[in-house]
Amino acid sequence: MVQIKEFRVPMPVSLEEYQIAQMYMVMRMQQQSTTSTEGVEVLENRPLDDDPVFGKCQYTSKIYRLQSKAPTWLTTFAPADSLILTEEAWNAYPRCKTVIKCPYFTKFSLTVETVHKADNGLSENVHGLSKEQLASREVEFLDIASAPADYWSYVIGNNNTDFSKFKSTRTSRGPLLDGWQDRCNPVMTAYKLVTIDAPYWGFGYRLEQALLAGERALFLESHRNCFSWIDEWFGMTMQQIRQLELKTDSALNRRAANPTWLTTTEECNRVLSLDNEETQAVPA
Repeated sequence: MVQIKEFRVPMPVSLEEYQIAQMYMVMRMQQQSTTSTEGVEVLENRPLDDDPVFGKCQYTSKIYRLQSKAPTWLTTFAPADSLILTEEAWNAYPRCKTVIKCPYFTKFSLTVETVHKADNGLSENVHGLSKEQLASREVEFLDIASAPADYWSYVIGNNNTDFSKFKSTRTSRGPLLDGWQDRCNPVMTAYKLVTIDAPYWGFGYRLEQALLAGERALFLESHRNCFSWIDEWFGMTMQQIRQLELKTDSALNRRAANPTWLTTTEECNRVLSLDNEETQAVPA
């Protein structure tokens, strides 16, 4: 059964700032999660000028190896490599689309369509869904100031920032107290529409629910990181972030091919260091 769920993630940043924040967050999280046996391999990362759907956009193709994150119940009837996933993404910010497939489960599909808007998450149909789709869509608001405690948040998350006490040095934003979404300026929201289908008798629904929970945890963790790292990415230009992206892609692929490359957190962070003259952020 196809399931549709829309996650809405308000953020205390502007639309323009979020584009940089998101790219920085993706790079740093990929560095942290990639080892010689698991993580991300970047196959393609190139601009497109005439995509039939998005027109001008940035296209990426990646492989995710997530064997150790498979829940125990899945490993009882599927091999460890069942959580090797392929991802294609089209970034035409403020619209983006990601398609994830699994070579082991050939009928499985997961699509994330994202619209970013300068609001606090109360727009009702930013994806232009039909009446039938709206009737089956479930909406959930994610608060980055919350402290998740579910299984997938434990597996995916390691950001322990207390946003009720956090305050950005460079922007003076924060702390995030109850109801901050209605008082914050600037504010924007990532509307993430997840459509998932695993048409397998006996375990398909359970697989869909597990992956929806995984996506929820990933959205929450990544957006918590976006804000807690604001003093690192704030002020960077698109040219600087693209240069850093190319550098990071190269480092990820070198690590996948060579187990001794980037074996410590400090070495990973050095790749993303903002002390490099070529990628030094502009002072606030």
